[in-house]
Amino acid sequence: MPVNLPNIITIFRILLVPLTVWLLIEGRPGLAFIAFLTAGISDGVDGYIARRWNLRTALGAWLDPLADKLLLISIYVTLGVIDHLPVWLVILVVSRDVLIVGGVVLAWLMERPMKMQPLFISKANTAAQIGFAGLFLLFEAFDWPLDMVLWAGAPVVAVLTIASGALYMRDWMRHMAENGQ
Repeated sequence: MPVNLPNIITIFRILLVPLTVWLLIEGRPGLAFIAFLTAGISDGVDGYIARRWNLRTALGAWLDPLADKLLLISIYVTLGVIDHLPVWLVILVVSRDVLIVGGVVLAWLMERPMKMQPLFISKANTAAQIGFAGLFLLFEAFDWPLDMVLWAGAPVVAVLTIASGALYMRDWMRHMAENGQ
């Protein structure tokens, strides 16, 4: 399996996950925001390099979404554990991803593998989750009041998370019905 520059950047992004979590736990939101921002920028850079110089690999196609999910889930869980995010929102965000992964694994175990195609709503959901987490960390870093971020961001993230989870579930049920034994 070739390891190239985009894959190395993605691995670097994965390594930023425990650092970001540790910084949050240690009460260093400014540095956590910088690590989170660096991870976000590296996500764009690795994708650009892979497309621009035709360096796409199967490893990169697998690692890139893994890195994104590890970062997001880790940030949401950590912010929930340190009592900065409502537990219901953390459970909702994590449950959606568990539901999607569980559906793919179940389809595979039932010998009806499915290829997950990203939906527009899913991309909007990911953007909202990242934007909300980033704003939250930014406000926390500057010790600005978090009420407005929570009041405005949590419902948007919740609605998009539920909608994208429901659409993936619909697609999964359709796939399973069409590929029945």
